[in-house]
Amino acid sequence: MGKKYVFDFDSTLTSVEALDVLAEITLANKPEKDAVVSEIQAITNLGIDGDISFTESLERRLSLLHANKTDLDTLVQELQHKVSASIVRNKEFFEKYSEDIYVISCGFKEFIEPIVAKYNIPAHKVYANTFTYDEKGNITGFDKENVLSSHNGKIECLKRMNLVGEVQVIGDGYSDYVMREAGIADKFFAYTENVSRDKATANADHVTPNLDEFLFVNDLPRNISYPKNRIKVLLLENVHPEAFKKLSKDGFSVELVKTSLDETTLIEKIKGVHVLGIRSKTQLTQKVLEAADKLMVVGAFCIGTTQIDLDACKNKGVVVFNAPYSNTRSVVELAIGEIIMLMRSIFPRSTEIHNGQWNKTAANAREVRGKNLGIIGYGNIGKQLSVLAEAMGMHVYFYDVNDQLSIGNATKCDHLNELLELSDVVSLHIDDNKANKDFFNKDAFDAMKPGALLVNLSRGFVVNIEALVGALKSGHLGGAAVDVYPEEPISNGAFVTALQGMENVILTPHIGGSTEEAQRDIANFVPNKIMEYMNSGNTVDAVNFPNIRLPKQQNSHRFLHIHKNVPGIMAKINEVLASFDMNISGQFLSTDAQVGYVISDLDKDYNKEVINALKEIPNTIKFRVLY
Repeated sequence: MGKKYVFDFDSTLTSVEALDVLAEITLANKPEKDAVVSEIQAITNLGIDGDISFTESLERRLSLLHANKTDLDTLVQELQHKVSASIVRNKEFFEKYSEDIYVISCGFKEFIEPIVAKYNIPAHKVYANTFTYDEKGNITGFDKENVLSSHNGKIECLKRMNLVGEVQVIGDGYSDYVMREAGIADKFFAYTENVSRDKATANADHVTPNLDEFLFVNDLPRNISYPKNRIKVLLLENVHPEAFKKLSKDGFSVELVKTSLDETTLIEKIKGVHVLGIRSKTQLTQKVLEAADKLMVVGAFCIGTTQIDLDACKNKGVVVFNAPYSNTRSVVELAIGEIIMLMRSIFPRSTEIHNGQWNKTAANAREVRGKNLGIIGYGNIGKQLSVLAEAMGMHVYFYDVNDQLSIGNATKCDHLNELLELSDVVSLHIDDNKANKDFFNKDAFDAMKPGALLVNLSRGFVVNIEALVGALKSGHLGGAAVDVYPEEPISNGAFVTALQGMENVILTPHIGGSTEEAQRDIANFVPNKIMEYMNSGNTVDAVNFPNIRLPKQQNSHRFLHIHKNVPGIMAKINEVLASFDMNISGQFLSTDAQVGYVISDLDKDYNKEVINALKEIPNTIKFRVLY
């Protein structure tokens, strides 16, 4: 006998209540529009939740609309763009199961039928109200003989349909649940993609955040193999709320934690997590990764990745992304500001006046124009700092272990000491390679010009603090600005450093990239990379993985295969596919020294046994059916 699927229309098949949209149309440019629309929405909710009779709800809303038949054409045009996202991407389900799909709505056929017709639902399977009109085409009310115009009319309507087989109702409101309550429907799915109503979810057999979930539960054809709402995202360290919004809007289940977590806590927390978002404090160790039973991708909402065991991630098939560019400007602006403040001895003067001392003097106050700036580490930040410093009239020198082309009039130094001997200010922008520990030591300070200044906005461990303190106390170093420290607390609170209380030393708590603009940019960039991987399999800009981008193929399944980089794996993959008579419409392989990553797009229909066969290929690390 099979199953029958009965859909609501408003806030289910579409993301809106149609009468609310009609109100927006008919009341456009009228001063009372906002108030009337709000009143209509309130009445809609009362009717849907069963707090007033549906007949009363309908009468009260229509009386406020002042709509004409001609307005319905505009309404239909608007509703065509308001079909629920998961409905749109699963259009194939409606085409394949059209014989078993019905719409029962307390809305109106005039606007429902044109919308659902594009999803292969014919007019005779649409059960809804109809409008009444006067001689000028003004909407005067509704056909009160229609069973759906009465309170709990959906119950009587479904009874009269006399459907054979298991009847499943999918809707957002209590008015949909009553069919299940009356025993006419076998199951009620509370549809929450657009709105979540407590009375509906509390009584549902299953809460379904989108059609993907409904299709998954019923093992029906769907656009994606695994519903996004079942994919758990954990964001730590107070990641910008935009990241939460972005990932939640895409359909993932997202949890936001304001602090970092120690290893023991993270080991427990990471179980069942598919996506992890961190900043610089959380340590993603081998031990943590061993407990990460479902982890697929890590997003570092910062530049550095030394807090992540990248090799362990790779060996486990976990892709890592970071944000190498998003906070570049923020770091550079702070460097420029600190250079100026150090040159002008602003902090000693500020401390004096805070202590009630007036000391107007030009001593140790110099312009930056004409001074030599030495930049150690000429990457994205170093280059941008070079441009801004030169614009202020500074002469720029740079040193980098990698061969870098100069920007503007910057001069490359072949040796570190050459730069140190020349520079009035040295700004460190060294990467987070652990081999750079104590890179800037006593020998480096000794090589600097007497009275020169040091700015460190890179990593705390690259500067030997004892040597820095010594250079400051001896007077050889004229001042310093430090934003990063060898050891930093995992959360805000008490902090001690040997640099505290020293004159002409600017101390900040690792805020180089901490501007609203930078954090917002990071909260856009990293989630976009995460979603590209989770939704398409693309790994462009991954830190630890071969980079692949393959455009989506129409009418195909996408298989993702991660394996150890040993000879013959690609041949084995294609042997398996050939043995199941699967036609490859698109395929791409990329490797590095450790792993290989294959994206294969294949015929829409396939024997599910092929999945097990691909997983069993020797040296397979991870396999996923994307869609």
